[in-house]
Amino acid sequence: MTTPLEQKSTIQEIQTRFDNDVERFSKLETGQQATIDAPLVLDLVAQTAALHLKPNDTILDLGCGAGNFTLRVLQEIHPLECHLVDLSQPMLTRASERIEASGVKYVQTYQSDLRELDFDENTFDCILAGAVLHHLRDNEDWQETFENLYKWLKPGGRIYVSDLVSFDEPGVQKLMWKRYGDYLESLGGTEYKEKVFAYIDKEDSPRSLPFQLGLLRYAGFSHYDILHRNSVFACYYGEK
Repeated sequence: MTTPLEQKSTIQEIQTRFDNDVERFSKLETGQQATIDAPLVLDLVAQTAALHLKPNDTILDLGCGAGNFTLRVLQEIHPLECHLVDLSQPMLTRASERIEASGVKYVQTYQSDLRELDFDENTFDCILAGAVLHHLRDNEDWQETFENLYKWLKPGGRIYVSDLVSFDEPGVQKLMWKRYGDYLESLGGTEYKEKVFAYIDKEDSPRSLPFQLGLLRYAGFSHYDILHRNSVFACYYGEK
C-alpha cells in the first residue's frame, strides 16, 4: 500500500462504491469473497457471541454492510435489539430488510461515518466491527474510536473485530501480501487481484494486530483474545 493517508479515498468516495456493491455483500453462506476464511470467521464470532449474549440484548453492527454478521449472530441467539451503522443507505436498507425478515422486531439504522456516532455510555451488550476499522486513518482516529467502543459497551460487553490487518515488519508484510495476492489470483485471475489491490491501496489504511490489541489495553478493556488469523486477516474480541 503506497497511497499516503492524505490521498486516500474520501468518505463520499467510499460511500459511493459501497452504494453500488450491495449484492456482493449479501451472501451469508460465503461472506466476502476477497476476505480469507470469511465463512469461518462468521461462525467463530457468532458462536462466541452466543456464549455471553441472551435474548433481547442490544447489538451494534458497525459498517454492517448487508447485515451478514448480525444475521449470523441471530442464528445463534434470537431475538436481539439490532442497531446498524453504515455509510451506505442501500446497504442499510438491505441489512434492515434481511434482519427484519429473520423475525427481529427492533432494528434501528444510522447512516453515518462511525467516527461521527455519539451513543450513551454503557449502551450495548455487543459491538460487531467487520471490515470497517481499516478505513480509520491517523493514530488519533484509531485511539478515539477504541475509546468510544469501550465507552459504548456495557460492563461485561464485548466487541468483535474482523478485518484486514498489516504486519509491522516490512519483510513479513511483503511475504504475506504476496500470499494474499496469490489467493486473489486463484479466485479470479490477475485482473481480479489487481482490482482488489487497487481499491485497498486507495481506500484502506489497516494497522497491525499488535497495534490494535495495544489500543484495547489503552482503552481499558479487561480481557481480549484472538479468535482467528490467516495471513493479512485477523479476528479478535475485547471484553469491557
